[in-house]
Amino acid sequence: MERSICIHAHFYQPPRENPWLEAVERQDSAYPFHDWNERVTSECYAPNSAARILDGVGRIRHIINNYARISFNFGPTLLSWMKDNAPQTYDRILESERESAERFGGHGSAMAQVYNHIIMPLANDRDKRTQVRWGLRDFESRFGRKPEGMWLAETAVDIASLETLAREGIKFTVLAQHQAARVRKLGGRSWKDVSGARIDPSRAYLAKLPSGNKITLFFYDGPISQAVAFEKLLDSGAVFANRLENGFSDKRTWPQLMHIATDGETYGHHHKYGDMALAFALDQIDSDPEVHLTNYGQFLEKHPPELEVQIIEDTSWSCYHGVERWSSNCGCNTGRAGWNQEWRGPLRAALDSLRDAAARMFEEKGGALLKDPWAARDAYIDVVLDRSPDSLWLFFEANSRRPLEYAETVTALNLLEMQRHALLMYTSCGWFFDELSGLETVQVIQYAGRVVQLASEMGVDLETGFLEMLSHAKSNIPEFGDGAKIYNLWVKPTVVDLCKVGAHFAISTLFDGDHEIPKFCYDITSRDYRQEQVAGSRLGLGRAQITSKITRDCRDVTFAAIHLGDQVLHAGVREATNGDFTELTEKVLEEFSAGHFPDVLEALDHYFGGMRYSLKSLFKDEQKRIIDMILTNTLQDAEASYHAIYEKHGGLMRFLKELDQPIPEVLRITTAFVLNTDLVRTFSRDPVDVVRISMLLELVKREGVRIDDAGVGFAAGNGLARLMRRFANAPGNLELLQRADVLSALLEMLPFPVNYWEAQNIYYQLLQDELPARARNRDEISMVWIKFFVSLGEKLRVSVPEIQPAELPVAS
Repeated sequence: MERSICIHAHFYQPPRENPWLEAVERQDSAYPFHDWNERVTSECYAPNSAARILDGVGRIRHIINNYARISFNFGPTLLSWMKDNAPQTYDRILESERESAERFGGHGSAMAQVYNHIIMPLANDRDKRTQVRWGLRDFESRFGRKPEGMWLAETAVDIASLETLAREGIKFTVLAQHQAARVRKLGGRSWKDVSGARIDPSRAYLAKLPSGNKITLFFYDGPISQAVAFEKLLDSGAVFANRLENGFSDKRTWPQLMHIATDGETYGHHHKYGDMALAFALDQIDSDPEVHLTNYGQFLEKHPPELEVQIIEDTSWSCYHGVERWSSNCGCNTGRAGWNQEWRGPLRAALDSLRDAAARMFEEKGGALLKDPWAARDAYIDVVLDRSPDSLWLFFEANSRRPLEYAETVTALNLLEMQRHALLMYTSCGWFFDELSGLETVQVIQYAGRVVQLASEMGVDLETGFLEMLSHAKSNIPEFGDGAKIYNLWVKPTVVDLCKVGAHFAISTLFDGDHEIPKFCYDITSRDYRQEQVAGSRLGLGRAQITSKITRDCRDVTFAAIHLGDQVLHAGVREATNGDFTELTEKVLEEFSAGHFPDVLEALDHYFGGMRYSLKSLFKDEQKRIIDMILTNTLQDAEASYHAIYEKHGGLMRFLKELDQPIPEVLRITTAFVLNTDLVRTFSRDPVDVVRISMLLELVKREGVRIDDAGVGFAAGNGLARLMRRFANAPGNLELLQRADVLSALLEMLPFPVNYWEAQNIYYQLLQDELPARARNRDEISMVWIKFFVSLGEKLRVSVPEIQPAELPVAS
């Protein structure tokens, strides 16, 4: 009988975007990356799009796209981020869907996902429907087809959720074995109890729903999935493949499906090199004539269900108590001793109350503008995916009661955005971990804060009641108190309005004009801008029109910013009027040029009603950039001092080392700082100075300095990747090839492995495209090129086919 294997990976990250900027801000805990999305992409999502299969001596013999051979789903909010921030990986994921359809009989391997990973059994029917419809539409817009299957967040399920999937045309979903209650033959009378994870996972099952709808359910193999995720099964690709193949049984008389499901981040992020273990296992299975790879869509077409199943409602794959992890102190946690999760229930109650109040407001105000507010919300995903004027026009043409005035359009968009954030605030990660003040929980409270702000802008106070309920959620950390205090500490200060955007613009423009300033989800048109500098001080004033790309709300503002050195910076913003701003501008510029700074501050303070904005008002990434600019002179002075100390006392340190005497801490820190800083800076410049790198590495060895493997390794890998990109654009350039060969040789001297991933990908492609033609030419230049190319391949640990020219010059 036929034996098929399907590996499903659920790829997901919690939404990390600032709700007011629609962008992920810097997350220092992800160092050396900008944020955790970027880090996990580097460790998992990108490697799986070009996964290595090694030969017997550890060299790359093949690079494959894992996504094309497995079943997978990606969270829509993650793909949205990836499209803008990791486009090559994003394109490879879309490409893999087309490859998988060719491989698996026209069935693409991608599954859809409920939009922002809410726990479906805890959602009301209206939110269930929107989550599914948004997930479907997002999938169709990216993959160009309707999905056959849909992933339920945490595999959390109830009958109502299955009804929603079935009504929207979803053919199947995947659950854990312990979520099955009983089975029987189709058309049979007698049920068999399979609770306690006793259902046979090797076949498809049909769930008949109360409405008369039907949906197919697959129950993944729990023990093997658990071994992949938590028992180091990915330590060996061969062992992984064998474990899957050994999951079949000769006692079964039907076509068998061996399938597993885990978080996709297991393959590379949670388990280093898990992407390679997966690639090796897929390759081994592909070469076995007794089994073959498949996906759920293909298997379902070939082997429709012969058994009916009933589920255990309100269950999930990661909570032993059902779905209580997202609503109560059920006992599921990550193990922090002495802490409890009593806050989960009050948090959900507060959000439910806010959701319901926002819904009443949406129906009342939206009903006057939209034909059917809730149908409009379902359709709003098209605007979320494409916020162009044409998309907006099509949306309102289909959903508004009549042509809307500008102010009415803003109101309608405010209401729809309020609903979008009311959905986002139920993202499951907000309850998953141990503490109310954790990043993921604060994130969902931020979404609630955006709901509150949007309601406030339309004259409705939802904050007071929300905070009263939120105060019942108690933090495990005494100084953080409760949810209301956490809201006031960390959410309220992050709230952005158009004036705050103007302050950000005013301060940033003061330093380097408005050309490189990130505008996030705002359009900013500057006019009448004037700037003066006196010694180390700067003053900038002007007018600007600021428009939200999301709600189309627009304000004309006047602004001013003054920097008096170091961190002393003040800015003011107010809505523009027909007043005397031009007269003020001339006056303060004259006073500033004369050095009368107190008079300037007094005049600006009076006009703006207080210069209440400062460097703290900048958004995080821009804040760091401006502070780095301000600190440039200070850091240069500090670095010069460190270098002077090192140059003056380096001989003494070496002498102490020869005598095996302890080196004073201040001298050891100085040496480490100087050499690590010089290494990072040299690796970051183009072209990379390999002579200086060689000298610095010799000093590192001689001084016994510990290299910053994160910072230096990151810079080194990027330096080689930049050089390889240049070489890929000019593959005949022998000088670039030689530089790459020398630089890769130097990187072998580092006391830690450098990430060659991008460089290896480029090399592997050149191996397919360039080497065969060079080998056929056999002229002297080609032979020299080949010799260096082979030498580079050895250093990058890529297996190169043996070439047999009569005589090749020796690379030097």
